[in-house]
Amino acid sequence: MNSLFDLAGHVALVTGGNSGIGLGMARGLARSGADVCIWGTNAERTACAVAELAEFGTRVHGVRCNVGDEEAVGAAFAETVDHFGCVDSCFANAGRHDTDSAFVDTSLDDFRAVTSVNLDGAFLTLREAAKHMVERGEGGVLVGTSSVSSLHGTPRGQAYAASKAGLSAMIRSCAIELARYGINAHSLVVGWTETPLISQELDQPAFATNVLKRMPQRRWGSPDDFERLAAYLAGGAGGFQTGDEIVIDGGYSVF
Repeated sequence: MNSLFDLAGHVALVTGGNSGIGLGMARGLARSGADVCIWGTNAERTACAVAELAEFGTRVHGVRCNVGDEEAVGAAFAETVDHFGCVDSCFANAGRHDTDSAFVDTSLDDFRAVTSVNLDGAFLTLREAAKHMVERGEGGVLVGTSSVSSLHGTPRGQAYAASKAGLSAMIRSCAIELARYGINAHSLVVGWTETPLISQELDQPAFATNVLKRMPQRRWGSPDDFERLAAYLAGGAGGFQTGDEIVIDGGYSVF
């Protein structure tokens, strides 16, 4: 990790930080010297992630939290602040995909099962973080994990696409409203990345053949691709860059 990203004394929160992109972010933050709190719903996976991150020599703590539950988010954030003393950056990364039902067969419950995590959960998490940062008065950074699905049509993925488009819009509004408090906000518009969430889909030969030819880098993304980016964004408190939608998709969207 480039020594330019020195996050010693910084406290970062990453939801969905026990695997995939979230763990990649958490790894980059810890490598750069930040103390890291990861939230997840799988206690065993969280424990493994905490053990891995602790090897970088910073403070690491795991919290079990369903981000779609308002009470749980409030309690988890209070535990995070109690453990570390503050939160300087918050990465709202926890998410889930659609059930792969045809649009005409998708129930409202199925739709809301996705948006309750991807959109409501991000709202609840970022709201708690923003409230803390405003009260603390030292600025901060808010980051939400969006998707290229918010830009392109995705069959059998309407709930996911809607939730990610909503997240990007919410982040833009946060960037405007919270700038006066020294709080910067960004969304990461993520392309096809190998994670436990979608690895089975990417492994299908027909899918890989059709999609990879549209990828100028001719590979899937990796959680490692988010390490330096997370460290860079976390170190931007009080800087002049805010409100960005940063596309990380190997050139898929512009090809």
